[in-house]
Amino acid sequence: MLLAAATVAAAVAQTSVEISLPRNARVGQRFTISLTVNNPDGNVQTPKALTLSGCSFVGGPGTSTSSSVSIINGRMQRSESRSYTFTYLADEEGTVKVPAVTITVNGKQYTTQAGQFVVSAGQPAGQGGAGAAQQGGGRQARGGDFEVGPDELFMRVGVSAASAFEQQAVEATIKLYSSNQQVEGLTTSALPTFDGCLIESLGMPQNIEWKSETVGGRQMYSAVVYRALLYPQRSGTITLNGGEYTARVYRQTYVQDFFGYRPSMESKDVKLKPRSATLTVRALPQPQPAGFSGAVGKFRASSKLVGNSFKTNDAASIIYTIEGTGNIKFLSAPTIDFPSEFEVYEPAIDNSARVSGSNMTGTETIEYTFVPQSVGKFTIGGFDFVYFDPQAGDYVTIPVEGYEVDVKKGAGVSSTAIGGKQDIQAKNTDIHHIKPNANRPGADTRFLASQAIYWSVYPLLLVVGGALLLIFIRRRNADPAGRKLQQAGKVARKRLNKAGKFLRAKNLDEFYAELLRAMQSYLSDKLSLPASQLSRDNVSEALASRGASPELVAKLHSLLNDCEMARYTPQSSGAADQSFADAREVINSIENLK
Repeated sequence: MLLAAATVAAAVAQTSVEISLPRNARVGQRFTISLTVNNPDGNVQTPKALTLSGCSFVGGPGTSTSSSVSIINGRMQRSESRSYTFTYLADEEGTVKVPAVTITVNGKQYTTQAGQFVVSAGQPAGQGGAGAAQQGGGRQARGGDFEVGPDELFMRVGVSAASAFEQQAVEATIKLYSSNQQVEGLTTSALPTFDGCLIESLGMPQNIEWKSETVGGRQMYSAVVYRALLYPQRSGTITLNGGEYTARVYRQTYVQDFFGYRPSMESKDVKLKPRSATLTVRALPQPQPAGFSGAVGKFRASSKLVGNSFKTNDAASIIYTIEGTGNIKFLSAPTIDFPSEFEVYEPAIDNSARVSGSNMTGTETIEYTFVPQSVGKFTIGGFDFVYFDPQAGDYVTIPVEGYEVDVKKGAGVSSTAIGGKQDIQAKNTDIHHIKPNANRPGADTRFLASQAIYWSVYPLLLVVGGALLLIFIRRRNADPAGRKLQQAGKVARKRLNKAGKFLRAKNLDEFYAELLRAMQSYLSDKLSLPASQLSRDNVSEALASRGASPELVAKLHSLLNDCEMARYTPQSSGAADQSFADAREVINSIENLK
């Protein structure tokens, strides 16, 4: 125990603090200063905003946390950081000196290094503005009274392809267009809505990076402000709306005072709604082959049995690997036919998908752990991995082999599991099995299973069992919606447990993605709404018809908003814990509706 404690203590890095400053800034521009505490060992006292000469404090701190655990050469290393971000506005040009900052961590003080950066003058909008001000003989209006035309600043949604198959990846981008680049800030007022699609958000860039682009015969400056991969879930025409944004626009004006005209930077907030785009979605060819579960792209599949000797009560595993390009992040685990004599655990799934161009590339490994309970030779069944190739326009089937497993006797196995009587005779030659009716030598000592009447009942049982099974299958297939309705709560709680694992591992991106999928899948099954009709209005109307209170509907919408907002802005662990608790409460409340 002392050795383990010493190893863990040595693996934890030392606590330190650091400050991140901008390289430079311009007058009228917003900038941020970040204070980061690395490996905080205890409570961190929230730092206060600094007072900087020639700069105005705007807001903060915004907090974010991150952590990671790695094992290198058998040694575990854990790291964690907590950042506090403050926003300022540069008012005057010159050198801004930032003093050293002291942060208290678990009662101990840590100090950053002092630094500085330069604020330069803002770029003029052109000489026309100065001439107009001078000809007017007075001061230009303050407070952002200048006009911004619809062709001077606008946004629009773009797609990498005008048409695609269901489940085929399409990259969606939202671009900001400006005639003069004088945009210093962009905030989201309403999130993009891509109804009818699964969304893999690629986020918003921290800084606006302008590029020259010709639009309608005019030279404009454009910047990508949002990217996402879309996986359409239904055929037909889908309209892609980009949400709503607020852009902070700056213009240089000239103010007349006692000494004449001097430049002044004015700002104005402009509301923008991106121009929508349409996507034509083609249905997958019918009929779909058996074993197809929605994989679209180009994939390879293989399997690997770990180990070459197997014993009863010893755990073993089989690993299935699917790699390629497509909707690999949304693939489901294959269904494997394991022998009934094996105890099989829930599969461990590891997905290393990454964005590659306008698609997703990566590898998904599914590891099944099983424990043989009996001696003998058994077969682990293979399966056919089926995917649709959009380029070829056809389905591709990859057979994944099964395995023959020879299980030997392991430790701690009862005699009945390996042949019963012979095992006892081998170990204890002086002890024999109990003989029935030994006190009545004339009685019939045959077991019931060795008599003809016992086996004559079996055909009758098979006929009755087959009839009952046929009736059950027909009733089940006659009401698939009712079956989904009954199992909705159970399936949702299972997904919540998976999201909880991501939360405990502090993987907040995967946590919010899994939580959103759990809620969408639950609402679709519980309210009998297909994924293409799972809009806020339809969900609210369906819940209201089942007697849901307005408070419950509002709480559901708030939860969905929190999950979607987490794609764009970092969330704290406390907010994630609250979202997880709200999800359980919402599902339990909906389950209690009549």
